[in-house]
Amino acid sequence: MANMDWITILVAAAVGFIVGGIWYGPLFGAAWMKERGFTEEELKKGNMLLIYGTTFLLSIVSAIFLGHLLAHFGEMSARSTMMISTGIALGFIVPAIGTNYLFSRASLKLFGIDAGYWIAFYAAMGAVFVFLG
Repeated sequence: MANMDWITILVAAAVGFIVGGIWYGPLFGAAWMKERGFTEEELKKGNMLLIYGTTFLLSIVSAIFLGHLLAHFGEMSARSTMMISTGIALGFIVPAIGTNYLFSRASLKLFGIDAGYWIAFYAAMGAVFVFLG
C-alpha cells in the first residue's frame, strides 16, 4: 500500500463525499428524511462535525481499499475499472444493506435510495481512478 497514489485517493474520497451531499440533499434528501422519520430540525441537532468528519474519513478508507484492489490488476481499461468499482457496490454493499433492511423492516423506497447512493458513490470513485489513477 506504500505505492498508493494519495492524491487520487483523496480526490476519489472527496468526489464520493460530494456525491453523498447531492444524493441526500437535492436529489433524495426529502424522501430519505421522510422514510427515516426525520425532520430538518432533528437533523440540525446532530454533531455535524463528527458526522461529516467521520463520513469523510470512511470515504478515505473506501478509496484506499478500492485503489489497493485496482492496483492488483495493473493496467486496466476504463470499462474494467468501472465494472470493478460498481461491482463492489452491487455485489457486496447492496446485498449487505438489503439484508439489514429486511430484518429491520425498512421500506423498499429507503433501500432504493441508500442502495442507489452506494452504487453512485463507487461509480464516482471508480471514475476518479479512471481519470487520475
